[in-house]
Parts: sequence; C-alpha cells; structure tokens
Amino acid sequence: MAPSLIERFEVEIFCTCDIHGQYQDLLRLFEYGGYPPAANYLFLGDYVDRGKQSLETICLLLAYKIRYPDKIFLLRGNHEDAKINRIYGFYDECKRRFNVRLWKIFTDCFNCLPVSALIDEKIICMHGGLSPELKSLDQINEIVRPTEIPDNGLLCDILWSDPDPRTVGWADSDRGVSCTFGPDAVAEFLEKNELDLICRGHQVVEDGYEFFAKRRLVTIFSAPNYGGEFDNVGALLSVDESLVCSFEILKPAAGTSKVPLKKPPKIGGA
Repeated sequence: MAPSLIERFEVEIFCTCDIHGQYQDLLRLFEYGGYPPAANYLFLGDYVDRGKQSLETICLLLAYKIRYPDKIFLLRGNHEDAKINRIYGFYDECKRRFNVRLWKIFTDCFNCLPVSALIDEKIICMHGGLSPELKSLDQINEIVRPTEIPDNGLLCDILWSDPDPRTVGWADSDRGVSCTFGPDAVAEFLEKNELDLICRGHQVVEDGYEFFAKRRLVTIFSAPNYGGEFDNVGALLSVDESLVCSFEILKPAAGTSKVPLKKPPKIGGA
C-alpha cells in the first residue's frame, strides 16, 4: 500500500479534481492532457456521486493505476466514503446496475486510498484543505489505513475543510463538517513546512480554478457544468519541471444542459 502522503513523482504532471461520475468529461480531460502513459496525472478525489457514470469513471482510473502505477496517482476525496456515497448516487448506481456487494468492494478500496501528495517538496495536494491539527507533513504518513473517514480530526479536515477569506485562523464550517481556514493559516502552514503552494479541490468554481491567500492556495475543479446544475468550466493544473503552473480549461460539451444554470459562489481572497 502506498503511504498516506505520496512524495515520489515525475515532475511534469497534471492535477485534476472532482470528476463526480462525469465520465465523458474525464475522457475529454485525457484528450486535452494525453492518455496515460503519455502524461502523468494526480487526481485529488471525488470520482463518484452526482454524475451518471461513476462506475465507468472509477473503473477506468483504477485500470490505468494498475497498468501504469507510476503515471497516475489517485487520492481520496470526501465522496470516497460509504457514509456519503450511500446518499449521493454511487450506492444506487451500483445496486441498480450490478449489486450491493460491488459497492462494498469499492468501499474497501476507497478506505485504502492515500490522502495527500507532495510535488517536488514544494506543492502540497489534498482534496479538502488544512487542519488545525496539522503541524507537520509527517503527521499525514502516520494516518493508518485502511480507514473510514471520521467525523472530525486530521483525516476529516484534509478531505473536508475549505478556505474562507472571512476567517481569521479557524472557524466552524457551514457544511456542518470540519472547518474553514483563513489566509493567515495558509501562510503559517506553508512557511513552517517550507512549501510554496497548496493545491486542492472540493469546491465548484466558475472558472475551473480559483486562487486564495495571495496565490498561495489554488482550488481546482474539473467537472464542467457540474451535475448539470452549475455554469462552470473545468480545469487541469499543469505543473512543469520548473514547478511553473498553468491551466488547461475544459468547457462544457455542447448541449449538456437545457435548464438555467447557477453561478458557483466565489471563494474570494485571490
């Protein structure tokens, strides 16, 4: 089993997050960046739920991971959790198309996924964000797996927390789970651990990516027209060998929605 914090990568890698069962958009992302093994990918979680093809999405990604283990890396998101995907679609999809036993097999798989990655010792990646308990990166490797996601604490925060420009330090989250953290918490954590950037997902953003805390944190969201409800594009973060970051934008496929779409809220503090 890989460590909870993955540290060995070929630099020149694409980071992507929140596919949410939008399988056709996943294929379009690979068309943009190149299909493995032509390119390296780090996925930051939330492969299932909301979309109609969670099974195709997670099966393709796991197949690539088995075939090209050093080219594709899969982190855990908050939806890779039985408590969540029992409600938001994945359980029902497994039961309708196959059986509940398949869902339980995926649950066992999700409980083993790593939760964070470090690119060239300078860019820390996770699905959600920081935790008031997280002082050192060594703490992430101390997380014992397989494990369910607890209702609070370090692992919960890594998968659930959000940046908020109104927060100083730490505050309770409107989600009812985990916490929010302010620009000061980002700056303190990066300085203490000699890092340059936090890369995370977890929140739908209109332009596919959004900066926070003077560009020291970036939110990536890769599912365009998220759930058929939001007027957003998707994004791929490209990190080159010099750690220069750029973005590839994935516009919604033509005719994907016939209903009025909502604008995603701004995270703010860019």
